[in-house]
Amino acid sequence: MKDAEQNYFVILFVKEIEIKLLTPSQVPAVLALDRVCLGGLWTEEGYLREIESDKSTLIALFMVDSEFNEQMQMIGMACLWSIVEEAHITLLGIHPDHRQQGLGQLLLLSLFKDAIARQLERATLEVNEHNLAAINLYQKYGFQIAGSRRNYYQPAGDEALVLWLKGIQQETFKSNLIQWRQHLSDRLSKNSYHLKQTKFC
Repeated sequence: MKDAEQNYFVILFVKEIEIKLLTPSQVPAVLALDRVCLGGLWTEEGYLREIESDKSTLIALFMVDSEFNEQMQMIGMACLWSIVEEAHITLLGIHPDHRQQGLGQLLLLSLFKDAIARQLERATLEVNEHNLAAINLYQKYGFQIAGSRRNYYQPAGDEALVLWLKGIQQETFKSNLIQWRQHLSDRLSKNSYHLKQTKFC
């Protein structure tokens, strides 16, 4: 048979991803992820406290890779504290094997959506001065450096940059959020991710 007459079949393996609220039974998994992503930033008690608080939104990103028929695995997590009119983003991490694919942006935009639903007006966070990838991500979505905290990250003693984002209830920001999510959806699709729709997406 000539090459031109041969039929070629390409199997597309889709990686199903979903964002859900973290539950107490999933704390051991998020602790393991925390150690890989953040060096063990939070304790079991800390995660349980955020799960139980109505002022917190603690979400996790799960994936099932159809190529390997794997069970659902946790590959990311993020947390927001609601304080008066402010959204304090206290946690955001993606497993190193899944970075640089838009998944950190997905979690950040999901927190924005939650902050808007909570009627919060501003967002703030701290980031390590040496974490240039994270700084670039936050500045891409409008965060500005407003100050710093010395010796914030131990034991290295790294400085934390304090970032603020205002006006998240303004129509301009909400319109931008829709566009950002659409562009990100296109990027995820190109990387063979299929995002299951939930209230955070």
